[in-house]
Amino acid sequence: MKLTTKAFGFYLNQEITEYTITNTNGVSLSAIPYGAIVTKIVTPDKNGNIADITLNVESLEDMIAYRPFYGATIGRVAGRITDGQYEIDGTQVQLDVNEKGNQLHGGPAGLDTKVFEVETIEASDSISLVFSYKSLAGEEGFPGNLDVTVEYTLNDNNEWTIAYTANTDKTTLFNPTNHIYFNLNGDIHQPILNHELQLKSSKHGTLGDRNLPTGQLEESKGTPFDFSELKVLEEAVLSNEPQIESLSGLDHPFVLDQTVEGPQAILTESQSGRKVEMYTEEQSVVIFTHNAEMDAYTIKGRPAPQYAGITLETQALPDAINQEGFGNIVLRPEETYQSKTTYRFSTMK
Repeated sequence: MKLTTKAFGFYLNQEITEYTITNTNGVSLSAIPYGAIVTKIVTPDKNGNIADITLNVESLEDMIAYRPFYGATIGRVAGRITDGQYEIDGTQVQLDVNEKGNQLHGGPAGLDTKVFEVETIEASDSISLVFSYKSLAGEEGFPGNLDVTVEYTLNDNNEWTIAYTANTDKTTLFNPTNHIYFNLNGDIHQPILNHELQLKSSKHGTLGDRNLPTGQLEESKGTPFDFSELKVLEEAVLSNEPQIESLSGLDHPFVLDQTVEGPQAILTESQSGRKVEMYTEEQSVVIFTHNAEMDAYTIKGRPAPQYAGITLETQALPDAINQEGFGNIVLRPEETYQSKTTYRFSTMK
């Protein structure tokens, strides 16, 4: 295992360092304290050729200017909160809003825009980057001072584990995720439509006005949302299913079955032979297929194309605070939030 650092840029007159962990198999993960953003993950293909299998802009300036969420820690609450409002213990809370009157991904200046403190932990078969941040009461409208720790560990088993821990001094909400985009081609200008996806899931959430959850969970079996077996993404993304067609792809939560063993998600790409297995303690995963070209910025000299990557965002179901039966994202002072998600990288035999 090896840990290296280099300068990545400056933010508010503070140098931002990029940390890179490399294991003995040639798998590496790079991340920065700004937004606890994963800047790249490099893995070998079936022929031993290494490439970055994630989607990200190439400079800190673009991360700040365009806030694409690529690889970022999202919070306090991932996804949309209807009208930026919720009620708890008889008190109505109004959050800062930033998308069509809703709060999206923590608000106008969520955790992905904050500079975290960072510590490193080195062991013989793993290295961890421990990012910590104190979110003050009132940030983005949320009550409570929230102490957040996000720990990234890469080990010699080619596993990247994200471990979240949080405590608050006043009842608040917390539902984080990492907005990593994978493209197992190793080239973001090759669309992910050739990837195959499998999910341990039998239900998905539907979306309505303003891309908000309807509060309904539908059976996926026999529909384009059925990923009970490995299925080529193109079959779902280019289907004429109204929920998918209206968005030009997937942007939906899938309820995960935690009663079965093994990974909750498997993503593969046959030409490279790359494979990602996802294990999580979370209740759901939001699958988003980068449904539009982003031409405001360029990556490797060209706009980020439609279907440049696919996210597997583990979290409680979106807008859970306003949707009955969607889970509990309330964090109280006497509680500690803890959750882990692991992505295992390999190649197919």
